[in-house]
Amino acid sequence: AGVSIGTVSRVVNERGGVRQVTRERVLASIARLGYRPDRAARELSVRRPVTIGLSTAYGHRRLIPFFVLFLEHLLDELATSGLRLRDVPAGEDGLPTEPADAYILLGAHADDPRLAALERQGVPFVLVGHREGVRSVAADDVAGGRVAGEHLTGLGHRDVVHVTGDERSQSFADRLAGLRQALAAAGAPPPTVLTCEDPSALGAYRALRAHLEGEGAGFSAVFAATDEMAVGCVAALGDAGLDVPRDVSVVGFDDMPEVGESLTTVRQDIAEVARVAVELLHEGLRGASVRDVRVPVRLVARGTTAERR
Repeated sequence: AGVSIGTVSRVVNERGGVRQVTRERVLASIARLGYRPDRAARELSVRRPVTIGLSTAYGHRRLIPFFVLFLEHLLDELATSGLRLRDVPAGEDGLPTEPADAYILLGAHADDPRLAALERQGVPFVLVGHREGVRSVAADDVAGGRVAGEHLTGLGHRDVVHVTGDERSQSFADRLAGLRQALAAAGAPPPTVLTCEDPSALGAYRALRAHLEGEGAGFSAVFAATDEMAVGCVAALGDAGLDVPRDVSVVGFDDMPEVGESLTTVRQDIAEVARVAVELLHEGLRGASVRDVRVPVRLVARGTTAERR
């Protein structure tokens, strides 16, 4: 690269004081040579590893398919990064209870106190979600809700039930917004929204069964905000004597292994979300400009949707 050992060290260890053009030249040489830093040597030289705190919002569910799969991909990405992950719970005040060199934030909501607190402290963080002016990455949830709605309206469905969780959740709110856009563009009425206190398969089952018992089947399609909830909806419809997709079409979101494999669903690339999160962490540690990345989604049509009869 035509630079000193010290310059290479600053680039490899995500430190400042290196011009962008020089940094890019060093990174290009690293890529060309297939160089991988020796993590053990790095930890000895800096005396301690760089610790990343995995911070989930207070009260946010963790034993859900998305979190488990995201954590698996995140650990894979961090295995060769020289960064060490530590689970940092949130206290009742919503703030991380332990210090870390940087954080990955999950489950953020509109008034989440972690963002402002970490910005005041000057601690780098990556939000798995999106917020203006914040280093963040998320699936394009608005587009996901929109393609789900376009798929259903393209099959002739106009009366759609949306089964979701707490609408303060950014991903749930965005998926509903996209669905509303698609229905409005097709001249269909707004969706009937069923909000589950427990956004699980059982919670969705109970919400849809209660709606069927109270209002009847005055709809021909369901869009569930997760595959887990979609599975509960399919079960509720079946127990009510309705066939999926002959009587009611069902669309999920995530394309989770084992959970959503038989569903028509919106696939988000969780591995890519994890990869970009680690990339943004490195950028934050070296003081690079803030970026907000949206990972594309796509609809996967399977056996739970059909033309409206």
